[in-house]
Amino acid sequence: MTEPYENKTLLIESQYFPPIYFYKTLIEVNILKIERYEHYQKVSFRNRCYIAGPNGTILLSVPLSKGKNQRTIMKDVRISNLENWQALHWKTLTSAYRRSPWFEYFESDLEALYEKKFDFLLDWNMACLEWANGVLGISPEITFTDRFEKTYDPVLGIVDKRDHQQPGHVPEGSPVYAQVFGERTGFVPNLSILDLLFCEGKRALELLK
Repeated sequence: MTEPYENKTLLIESQYFPPIYFYKTLIEVNILKIERYEHYQKVSFRNRCYIAGPNGTILLSVPLSKGKNQRTIMKDVRISNLENWQALHWKTLTSAYRRSPWFEYFESDLEALYEKKFDFLLDWNMACLEWANGVLGISPEITFTDRFEKTYDPVLGIVDKRDHQQPGHVPEGSPVYAQVFGERTGFVPNLSILDLLFCEGKRALELLK
């Protein structure tokens, strides 16, 4: 009989400030492997995240140099910096969360992140991931694929969640917490991890567990 692997690996695509479901899965593994040899796919969390607004969800989308219909390997996808999209995203975040309990606590460091320029989507997503991991207090080993494999043998201890979730899909078991506009819109599940952090701060990891 094959011995179980001591380490468990989550294999998943690179995402922009991933949704809460991403983190519920991440905290159950030791290693995070980012898929970087897939072809970019539009209408996904790769270049978009969703936050809470007064009228429901707000989409933040990173513009790409070849547009959303490109068939480029993920590691080579370039960001279009012709317009200052980072300033727009930061302004939107500030407007949506300035009344949240923890926004002021994270404001300075997060604003500094949005002032850094990035050429590649993968690099920007990794910077967002590392910032959120640090705030949550988790430190999984992070690796990258070195080629594309359609499937992986489960005996390797790899949990393959690539394209497991798409925008609009709400998984079961998402934590429920007080949101900024909850009284007006009702609870909106599985938003970006930023929503949970701004609303719950240091309690976010406890809620994920």
